[in-house]
Amino acid sequence: MKKNKKYIPAVVGFSAMSLAVVAAQKAETPPNIIFILADDMGYGDLSSYGNKVIQTPNIDKLAEEGIRFTQAYAGSAVSSPSRAALLTGKHTGNTTIRDNFAKKGGLPGLKNGNPIRRMHLLPQDTTIATILSAVGYKTCIVNKWHLDGFNPGAGPLDRGFHEFYGWLVSYETSNTPYYYPETRFYNRELKVISENENNARGIHGNDLSVNESIDFIERNKTHPFFLYLAFDSPHEPYFINSVEPYASMPLSDTAKLYAALITHTDKAIGMLIDSLYKNNLRENMLINFTSYNGGAAQAPLDELNCNAGLRGRKALLYEGGIKVPFIVNFPKKIKANQTKENLIYFPDVMPTLAELTGSKTPINIDGISILPLLKGEKMNTDNRILYWEFPNQQVAIRKGKWKAVSVKKNADLELYDMEKDPFEKNNLAQQYPKIVDELKSEIDKSRTVSLYYE
Repeated sequence: MKKNKKYIPAVVGFSAMSLAVVAAQKAETPPNIIFILADDMGYGDLSSYGNKVIQTPNIDKLAEEGIRFTQAYAGSAVSSPSRAALLTGKHTGNTTIRDNFAKKGGLPGLKNGNPIRRMHLLPQDTTIATILSAVGYKTCIVNKWHLDGFNPGAGPLDRGFHEFYGWLVSYETSNTPYYYPETRFYNRELKVISENENNARGIHGNDLSVNESIDFIERNKTHPFFLYLAFDSPHEPYFINSVEPYASMPLSDTAKLYAALITHTDKAIGMLIDSLYKNNLRENMLINFTSYNGGAAQAPLDELNCNAGLRGRKALLYEGGIKVPFIVNFPKKIKANQTKENLIYFPDVMPTLAELTGSKTPINIDGISILPLLKGEKMNTDNRILYWEFPNQQVAIRKGKWKAVSVKKNADLELYDMEKDPFEKNNLAQQYPKIVDELKSEIDKSRTVSLYYE
């Protein structure tokens, strides 16, 4: 009996200790991460960012239950350099890819029958997938890579990702016809999409992308994972079989197609989130939604107020080209219904995810971790330099309330007070020449010469 009395407390003590260990391990479970990127979506295209026509209830719910940033910027005003800045943590004064087309670097190819060159990410370019893979994450990109140029050896599987489902620039047959692809990469294998053969338009690219995303999640739900879901929407050409719920609205055909593409994307995101609940993955899931640049010239910019009245559009370094919606959602970890005006941009994503996951942040990057902001801590992000360029063509720099920009080769810098003039209507360069000179000096310090573009 005495032995039993001694034995029972030992068992209880061991059980309590075991439960404490299990609880500690559970608390330290690495978060899963989904980064969702729209294509050519303007700052004003979401209901949560003021749009009065386009319906985006699922994305809006992410904003309502998380943080909506109002001073967030893409990595560039066009696709490839913006994506490069996102994945490498470097701005376009230092990235390998600084424009969609390269003067000297990369490989030659054709666009619309015209000869061009495109630069690609290099093996030494460390990506988010590289650093997360190193700490045990399963990494996947779905749909649009756009960092391979014309080099078939520079796909996502060559730059840190474990899985890839989508299309590549270097394989023209994998990306036509737009939105209803007849072929698609499944890792390194180019497969036929039977539903879309002979222009049948049986399954939309958004639906393909969300189905592939859910499949990846369900196969990897016992591991920490990083899913980079890069939609085509609402990039032109605007192809979608149904324009509901906009068919009877007094809108142009272009506006109906454009709005329908965005709403269809929103529904796909809703399906993805439903799958997270089904698989009990929602609580330990960080979801980020944004667009890689502003609305394009082909979009119904005025009719739908795509860029929220901001000056410029895609391919220009005015606000309309680089200011984007940016939503971060993490149940029980991020307080709901927040709006933050902190200056952030794409190079901040890598160091933020690195700190969140305990990954090693590469040296010589331009972004900073904004994890304190996500945790609700005070953080001043406004007194640093944000920088963008198209080499020898355009340049923009932001420091605090001041933004200097030139969108023409060899043109003088324009200066704007972004607190008083967010629409860049009043050029103050002549009134504040010292500030212009200061920002010119910062431009010189911010960039390095590119052998591929200059």
